[in-house]
Amino acid sequence: MIEESKWLESNRPDIRFEDTAVGRMKKEIWESGDEEIDKILTDYGIPSPSELGKIGVYMQNTVRQRVVENRKKNDIVFVPLGTTENHGLHTITHLDNFMTTQILEGVRRYTAKQGHPINLVYSPLNYGAHPHHHIGMPGTVFLDEETVRKTLMSVMLGLWNDGFRKIVLLNNHGQQWVLESAIQEFQKTYNLPGIFWTIDWHRAVREFFRTKARGGPYDTDFVHADEAETAVIRLLMGEDSCDMECAEETAPEGYLPDGHFDKAVDPYQRPMSWSEGQGHFPIELSSMPEGVFGKPKLGEPAKAKRCIAAILKYLTLINDQILERFPPGQVPPVEEVTLRSKEEMEPYLREPLSPGWKSVYALPKLTGATH
Repeated sequence: MIEESKWLESNRPDIRFEDTAVGRMKKEIWESGDEEIDKILTDYGIPSPSELGKIGVYMQNTVRQRVVENRKKNDIVFVPLGTTENHGLHTITHLDNFMTTQILEGVRRYTAKQGHPINLVYSPLNYGAHPHHHIGMPGTVFLDEETVRKTLMSVMLGLWNDGFRKIVLLNNHGQQWVLESAIQEFQKTYNLPGIFWTIDWHRAVREFFRTKARGGPYDTDFVHADEAETAVIRLLMGEDSCDMECAEETAPEGYLPDGHFDKAVDPYQRPMSWSEGQGHFPIELSSMPEGVFGKPKLGEPAKAKRCIAAILKYLTLINDQILERFPPGQVPPVEEVTLRSKEEMEPYLREPLSPGWKSVYALPKLTGATH
């Protein structure tokens, strides 16, 4: 018999948290006072200047010896993903990437205090895939989906070859279906033991993007370049990331009654996610050439504190739970998660460059692989 999920009641009749480590963490954040939320942000160093150019933060700007030493303490690698996209005249076009790097840098600062900082790499997607309704927008740069898939598959293979066999993609852009397909194609092509996840961080903590009418801090639902995104980037990067005097507001309408498609973080449990259809609303270029869907003028940084605290704690929980179940150097059982044998994989799973190690690039792909 499959045990039914147990639930924890909240102070809202329309929200319950699952009685798991994830649900209990969310419930704690939901019920925490403002001072407790501020303490969490302080513990993670939020806000802080970007550390993209700081030596020793990303694998690419860290002395190689230190990279190897840290991998033996923590072999999970987090990959920030975003795009270059028009987010209105009031903020930056690289907003999506900077949200994920700022969040992950915070998690790295926190886990470094524990002696096993998470590993970060520079984003392989400075330009991402896009839904059709973004087509033609100045400031938005498209990559075709196959390019994105192949890029991510190649990056994941290179990381796996370097001993990082637990790979978490953290996404901040409307391209999640492409990232999911990249992971599926990666495994069907290479069939490797490891942990391979993609997380749309907003959806991971969707409870904390609720409007005031539903117990949250926001006046409007999160869509794009709006109140929520403006609040988040101002909290993470400071006021220089926005020029609020340039903020414009829009409210484009679809062609059909509301209720079929959900908002950006799926807050209403509607039949379809926003990405599961096109044609029932006008494209961005004709309906909101401002690059904004919503009210960025309402995007006060304080509104984003609780959702950022939640994603910081959630990513830390992911890191801790993976390492507890599969300590550094260990992966899920080869013959339970792949079609390969333990004997076949043994030399490829050794410490890179150690005696008897083989590069994964010498491992035959599966018959019928498409790449």
